[in-house]
Amino acid sequence: MPRPTRLAVPLLAALALPAAARADFQGCLAGIQAQAAAQGVSAQTFRAATSGITYDDKVIELSQAQPEFKTPIWDYMAALVDDERVEDGRAAMRQHAAALAQAEARYGVDRHTIAAVWGVESNFGKNLGKMPLVQSLATLACSGNRRRDFFRGELLATLKIIERGDIEASRLTGSWAGAFGQTQFMPTTYQRLAVDLDGDGRRDVVDSVADAVGSTANFLRVAKWHNGTPWGYEVRLPRGFNVAAAGRKNKHAVGHWASLGVTRIDGRPLTGEGPAGIIAPAGIDGPAFLVTKNFDAIYSYNAAESYGLAIAVLSDRLRGRPGVQAGWPTDDPPLSRAERRDLQSRLIARGFDVGEPDGKVGAKTREAIKAVERQLGMPATGRPGGKVLEALRRG
Repeated sequence: MPRPTRLAVPLLAALALPAAARADFQGCLAGIQAQAAAQGVSAQTFRAATSGITYDDKVIELSQAQPEFKTPIWDYMAALVDDERVEDGRAAMRQHAAALAQAEARYGVDRHTIAAVWGVESNFGKNLGKMPLVQSLATLACSGNRRRDFFRGELLATLKIIERGDIEASRLTGSWAGAFGQTQFMPTTYQRLAVDLDGDGRRDVVDSVADAVGSTANFLRVAKWHNGTPWGYEVRLPRGFNVAAAGRKNKHAVGHWASLGVTRIDGRPLTGEGPAGIIAPAGIDGPAFLVTKNFDAIYSYNAAESYGLAIAVLSDRLRGRPGVQAGWPTDDPPLSRAERRDLQSRLIARGFDVGEPDGKVGAKTREAIKAVERQLGMPATGRPGGKVLEALRRG
């Protein structure tokens, strides 16, 4: 056998890691069972939860995936905060008004913010994720993943949920990384912060809307949400403003930003008390926002400013306020989910396999867009934008 090249050695090693982990999967589970028993998980619960599970290569593939396409902030916001989600959110808030009011009263977090998290995380309970938690977390805990100890802790927390009887194992599905439920808690976060708001004796964030919204409110309470304080609002930056010197963490009194020439988006003076930062997620030429400590509480849910902004703006839209007013710095308008479904349907009509036209833009849709862009003499970006949709509509 020829000696592998210097570049091939790490590749072979990387391929060997999952193979070795797969071979020793049952041995790894046996070790985890001993840990679980020490933490109060019965042998019966462990056997029932792990019976028939296998090492899942798909989970490893997803955990190692490095997306080739970085979603621009305007596309991200357009997909998460569109008219459809606002309408669905208002309907969900009417249907579950009592649970949201109870969560607001008990934990001091306004119902619009709770509902916005619910909407962004699972589209108001419609998209919970389909990957079995025990299998996904066992795979990650028994792999060469550098965070395997973290995932082992999440698996043990999942087994405790099953042991206590809060949620049946068959209902524990979610993301490849283990987030589950209507507001996508990790199991250890669930253990710390989930609540039984409906009073049935179980903390069921999968099938009980009350428990899900109550748990989310409790999370934000612990993250130091202060009811009565806005998350922030859109502002207009003066010419020459140094965006690099701003940022969510660089908080000053509102008067400081006013002295630099920052105003509300409509030109009115800034208002509010306490420290605030300025974020401009698309740079000086895009929309900018003054953000308070309540924005930090939202941010802590998923540690991404784009995510926090989507929840913040959706909460405003649910209140009946306008969304983002300033234009994003692009000449190719972002598409709502309805427009993305239209785009996918038109790609299918042209013979491309993009799967179900669901508005979710994955690799197949991007490759089809690139092919169509080439056919139309456009730059092959693979981006689901207004230009390619309009070109397809024109035929």
